[in-house]
Amino acid sequence: MSKRSRSRRVFDAALLVAIAMLVVPATPLRAAATPKRIVSLNLCTDELVLRLANRANIASISWLARDPISSNAPDLAAGVPVNHGLAEEIIPLDPDLVLAEMYTTRIAVAMLKATHFPVIEFPLVHSIGDVRSGIREMAELVGEPARGEDLVASFDRDLANIGPPLPGPRPTALVFNANGFTVGAGTLVDDVINRAGLDNVAAHMKLGNYAQLPLEVAVRSDVDVLIVGARRDEPPSLATALLDHPVLSKLGPKTHIVVLPTNLWNCGGPEVAEAVARLHAVAAEVVAGRASQ
Repeated sequence: MSKRSRSRRVFDAALLVAIAMLVVPATPLRAAATPKRIVSLNLCTDELVLRLANRANIASISWLARDPISSNAPDLAAGVPVNHGLAEEIIPLDPDLVLAEMYTTRIAVAMLKATHFPVIEFPLVHSIGDVRSGIREMAELVGEPARGEDLVASFDRDLANIGPPLPGPRPTALVFNANGFTVGAGTLVDDVINRAGLDNVAAHMKLGNYAQLPLEVAVRSDVDVLIVGARRDEPPSLATALLDHPVLSKLGPKTHIVVLPTNLWNCGGPEVAEAVARLHAVAAEVVAGRASQ
């Protein structure tokens, strides 16, 4: 194929995507009462679909659903066909429901909408209340509202079992993720930290929802709890190398370093309750330590 022909094909593909994005309906489509060929393009929608839909009705999920580091439901994903977020993978499946999130594979989502497949895009989850709403909406979409209510009830029981608010001033906390990113106000992470009885320092820094924080600022913040967003069994990478910096291990005895897997709160699923429970336990240690001084 000549260079000119390749350039023409690239131009034609870009034009098709641009047209597809222009003709996307202004209002969201709704799924059939009980869809039989469900496709999920996003890890967060994968996890809810796997928990709520009948397995026979799931045509495909994203490949990340099988990843034991990223996914909270790799066992449920075993044996379910996977996709890589490409429209050419999805169209032959003739789905009657395609699930995505706001920032999921925009080209594929636009093309699927333009070809009149029913695509539902879930918004980002900003609070624990949004977790309940998302579970219920997904349950309605897959035709299993009773399962949704059962999952919400189980989630609420887990939250209730964490315990009452802790006495005294809330211990301070700061999230320090790969590449030095922290999480501010108006996010699910901030709501989880508050529900656990901690005060998110980044929420007072006017950083927005997500921002990069220099290591020096993180250390000088002198927080009671430094939440490192990682897993101890993750492979090493440049993104996470900062989390192994020696200065973090030399913080004073006041600072509790908590390694919290990000998959517990990256998505709005029931595992959020475990994130709250882990942080609440650390907050209780800090409060108990104060009382003993």
